Amino acid sequence: MTASVEAGGCRGVAFAACYVYSPHGGGAIARGSRRLRVRLKQADPCWFPRYAARVRELVVRYRRFGGFFDPDVLLVPVPGSVAYSEGISAVTERLAIELLKCGLGGGLWPAMRRRHAVRKSATAATGNRPTVFEHRASLAVVAGAPVTRGFGDVRTPRRLLLVDDFVSKGRTLLAAAATLQEALPEVEVRAFALARTLGYVPGLEHLVVPCEGEIRWLEGDAWRTP
Repeated sequence: MTASVEAGGCRGVAFAACYVYSPHGGGAIARGSRRLRVRLKQADPCWFPRYAARVRELVVRYRRFGGFFDPDVLLVPVPGSVAYSEGISAVTERLAIELLKCGLGGGLWPAMRRRHAVRKSATAATGNRPTVFEHRASLAVVAGAPVTRGFGDVRTPRRLLLVDDFVSKGRTLLAAAATLQEALPEVEVRAFALARTLGYVPGLEHLVVPCEGEIRWLEGDAWRTP
């Protein structure tokens, strides 16, 4: 499924995720999910290769995420909330580089930028987080961005995979997918987040819970399933 633009909104984008994150759940595994978040947000270099290797294990050994990391797919890191600064690598770009090193995808294309900063969702109150429209207005595609080749042979982008660290409702990914689709209407766009945020749960049974689903534009907002 690809994302499309419809009256300023987005129809939908297929997504996949590897880990789960519980902001409030109790128990050792839920606390472990919060440590995962801290490691990523602090860009701890020791952990990026480990998380990428786990994704590769799911792809190669367990045949998960079919079609997401094929050799003709370019990985596109999702920008953070701040405006673009030369020489500063976002967490998502570091994650995408490690995925590429693991042989996942055909290349890296850091082609998305923030025109201007938006409120950071992680620290904003629930009703004050950036909307899909606000994300759309802040995002742009840099068509001339260089492609770092991986193990594939991608000459002309035909399939793009947005790479993010966390997905909650999916507003950022939906807006980013629509931005890419508007700039490159013939290209298939999917999304991958290392972890998906769960609503309130008393605890977690597992930290690695791979899923494939959809983020849709529904009733004026993004809706993620599962």
